[in-house]
Amino acid sequence: MTEHTDDPTAPHPADPDTADADGTHTLGLLYPPAGRGREYTTMQLAFVGGVAEAATKYGYDLLLSPAGTDDDDSFRRMVGGRRVDGVIVMEVCREDERVEHLADTGFPFVAIGRNPRTDVTGWVDLDFAGLAAGCVQHLADLGHRRIAFVNRSEQLFGSGYGFARLGDDGYTEAMTKLGLTPHAYLCGDDLASGEEAVERILSDDPATTSLVTQNEAALEGVYRGLTRRGRGVPRDFSVVGVAASPWAEQVSPPLTAAEIPAKEMSRVAVDLMAERLRSPGSRPRHVLLKPLITLRASTGPCRPVPGSEPEPEFPDFDIDF
Repeated sequence: MTEHTDDPTAPHPADPDTADADGTHTLGLLYPPAGRGREYTTMQLAFVGGVAEAATKYGYDLLLSPAGTDDDDSFRRMVGGRRVDGVIVMEVCREDERVEHLADTGFPFVAIGRNPRTDVTGWVDLDFAGLAAGCVQHLADLGHRRIAFVNRSEQLFGSGYGFARLGDDGYTEAMTKLGLTPHAYLCGDDLASGEEAVERILSDDPATTSLVTQNEAALEGVYRGLTRRGRGVPRDFSVVGVAASPWAEQVSPPLTAAEIPAKEMSRVAVDLMAERLRSPGSRPRHVLLKPLITLRASTGPCRPVPGSEPEPEFPDFDIDF
């Protein structure tokens, strides 16, 4: 795991007993559910637990809000009613009303995720563009040339979720630089959607031999879809992604993946929030994590699909009989 921060000399977070004695001793977490049916995904719940655990070490309780906009009633109660000392914003969109409101009013906040407006405060994020590009390069190094991309849902992508857009940007740019044709697919966060995505990929281009995904909730469905189409992983088809290790290791074969360090990101966000509350005028820190790809068993050398390779060209000979 590598980390970039724009201010490595920033002070360490405050001790728990330095919190404002007149505050609420509560932090807010703005975290709209991303799963189908407005449910929190397993990954989201890992972040909720991570933030709650880290906040406790500073003597703070945690108040969770599913607000995705600044006109949501729970957002108004949390922020307008000053029920919390500060807010951690998640699922940050490129155009985010919650971030705009907090920045304009000066309410203390930090973000897990980023857009240009979050630069006024502290944030921690993964380099999703760089990770997607690294996954493409890993497959290209193995000889793969037909590489698809399985992203998050149409709803999340359409609403401008940063990680979905950044991942798409990184994949597309990497494919283009390699002279390859990008084929990106939006996919719901569930097993059935993963199967459907594979069906679309192989229907569009039966010669596809690999894919990159940052949709771990659909990963098992991706594997099932490949099995139903007779593609063994990694013998006939390689899969690489961005996923937390528990999910990468529970599929068979285990997924070669760049780690999503939910617990570490949660801890860093709470550290940044504590710094923000202790020293409101200090320069905000921006922490960009760049985890390495962990090699497991889901990727291997490219084996072209029979019949997908162009016929060899033979020189013409002038032969007189």
